[in-house]
Amino acid sequence: MTCCAPSEFTDIAVAALGPADEEIRLAARTIEGDLIQTELSVPGIHCGGCIQKIETALGRLGGVEQARVNLSTRRVTLRTHDTATVRRAFGTLGELGYQAHLFDHTTQESDREYWQLIKALAVAAFGSMNIMMLSVGAWSGAEGSTRDILHLICGIIALPTLVYAGRPFYTSAWTALRHGRTNMDVPITIGVALAFLLSVYDTLTRAPHAYFDAVTSLLFFLLAGRVLDHMMREKARKAVRGLARLTARGALVVSGNGERDYLPIAEITPGMTILLAAGERVPVDATVIEGASEIDVSLVNGESAPLSAASGTALQAGTLNLTGPLTIRATAPEKSSFLAEMIRMMEAAESGRSTYRRIADTVARYYAPVVHFAAILSFLGWMLAGGGVHQSITIAIAVLIITCPCALGLAVPMVHVVAARRLFENGVMLKDGSALERLATVDTILFDKTGTLTLGSPELADSDGIAPETLALAGALGGFSGHPHSRAIARAARGLPEPRLDISAVSEHPGLGVEARQGTDLYRLGRAAWALDDQGAASGTVLSRNGELLAAFRFAEVLRPEAESAIAALRARGFDIEILSGDRAEAVEPLARRLGIATFTAGMLPGGKLARIEQLIAEGRKPMMVGDGLNDGPALAAAHVSMAPATAADIGRNSADFVFLHESLAAIPATLDVADRSARLVKQNLGLSLVYNVIALPIAVLGFVTPFVAAIAMSGSSVVVVANALRLTMSRRRNANG
Repeated sequence: MTCCAPSEFTDIAVAALGPADEEIRLAARTIEGDLIQTELSVPGIHCGGCIQKIETALGRLGGVEQARVNLSTRRVTLRTHDTATVRRAFGTLGELGYQAHLFDHTTQESDREYWQLIKALAVAAFGSMNIMMLSVGAWSGAEGSTRDILHLICGIIALPTLVYAGRPFYTSAWTALRHGRTNMDVPITIGVALAFLLSVYDTLTRAPHAYFDAVTSLLFFLLAGRVLDHMMREKARKAVRGLARLTARGALVVSGNGERDYLPIAEITPGMTILLAAGERVPVDATVIEGASEIDVSLVNGESAPLSAASGTALQAGTLNLTGPLTIRATAPEKSSFLAEMIRMMEAAESGRSTYRRIADTVARYYAPVVHFAAILSFLGWMLAGGGVHQSITIAIAVLIITCPCALGLAVPMVHVVAARRLFENGVMLKDGSALERLATVDTILFDKTGTLTLGSPELADSDGIAPETLALAGALGGFSGHPHSRAIARAARGLPEPRLDISAVSEHPGLGVEARQGTDLYRLGRAAWALDDQGAASGTVLSRNGELLAAFRFAEVLRPEAESAIAALRARGFDIEILSGDRAEAVEPLARRLGIATFTAGMLPGGKLARIEQLIAEGRKPMMVGDGLNDGPALAAAHVSMAPATAADIGRNSADFVFLHESLAAIPATLDVADRSARLVKQNLGLSLVYNVIALPIAVLGFVTPFVAAIAMSGSSVVVVANALRLTMSRRRNANG
């Protein structure tokens, strides 16, 4: 069979390099021993000949146990013993003429609409600039055949420019009219079409004026506003997409005859036995049947302390296995897992918040009918006054152009873009421009505890009361464990002289702790019941030598920097503040007292937080949710507006409207300040647009402006609202200069 030829432009040299070993290790899955499975995406696969060529070439590579090609998905599945063999496979594919990359299940398609708008804007800019240069000659006194040729060239350039660059408006207008309604794109389309047709007529009849420059410039300004607005709207991605990163892609399943196979998560069914290594997330709801480990459940219920897992412990999908390998049995399919339930709650919550109508959208509902009515009245009025068809149409076009919503289209997105830049300079990411409008109306702020008001990781609370040599010994042992308490001890011991330990004699016991032998002495760092002979000597995490207590450790959560001052500032501004936490009451109450927050609820499940948000909204309140965990996802999506730290789970960051990049909670009052100023500027811009139309419309109706002058006036109004939006940056500079 003759294979269809791959692209002649494939860069073989680049393809041969392949990804870094670290990327391959992250993408690969361990099957058994040192055998790993890696999936490569090869878009150039087209036929059976491609399959035969690739499988034969890769099969000859040393270290490749199996190479399978899937024609429908255009993927190559490799089973090798090391990452170096995978890199050689990239080189082999490059030599064959196939470009390859690591397959990523979470890769999203590029934003096609955004790039269509960018290309349309580029075409409009190119066309309008060239037409404007040619029009200068026509407007500066060219006469006769010279003027006619200039008009003709302008028309030739304008036709493809308007056809291509105006498609976003034409499509939107046609869709609206087809469903018996209007929008702002309807007068735009009518104005562009009439101005172009009138200009063609004037060119063919050798009239002194044509308005190709007006219509192309009009499209350029409108597209600029549309691109800015689209950039802000598209940052508000669906939070459910974040679950793709939180959810395991699959799991290593052991069959009845002992064979191991890596299966996609969708193919895992209840009753299957799964091998879960330390550091992996639980793929589906399951029960432990063998092994012991610590499970990080903070993303699920906000509990700061890890869950001790042993035989019989129920695990929820999305939780993280910390310390030891486990053998688990699936108890629910993917669609019935805890994460699936989270998805359903998230979708319901997002649909509720999507009913919010932006200020510009509200104005647009009434704008188009008014403009249409004004243009029709102008045409009819001048016809009745004896102005003639040509003059009446020219004036009606001038009305449509001078009242065109360029300034209105830029008024809101320009403020949002400037605000987004200012927030970014202050360490805050804005994902949706409408969130600024919603944030300015907030009256209640709800906080999660673990990872939001606190940093989420425990710190040693009594290091000063422990002898330095004892703390150094505990820190050395803690460095061999991934348990949060061990890490806290290791951090506290930094800078102390390191004790001499025989590293080869150190071992970790999942769910219990770490032990090491030094001569005839046995040291243990971990649970008191395991480390001490005298069970009543201490509790919690201890360090022992030969079963005798050396030190007991207490841990505390660390408040985020400036948490107290930020909460005090929010209270001073009149916000009602609550804590909604999934953690224990004995952990929540002291923190609430320290921060001066009177209202708090502990032990809340995700559904409980969502219910509290819905209750506040039903009471007419405008709640803001600040959280970081998977259990906060539905509440973040349902709240009037939401914020999450950069350390939050993917689903938390994707659910939130704002993400603050630094650890300090001072970002919250600072973001509220920017939102308040932005709301004022948006209202000012809308007011400026209204004043402009109130002044310009009567002038156009009375016939004192041509379509060209109308386009200049329209452009001037756009410049005014842009300049006003930039005042947000200017105010920042004034504040910085004192």
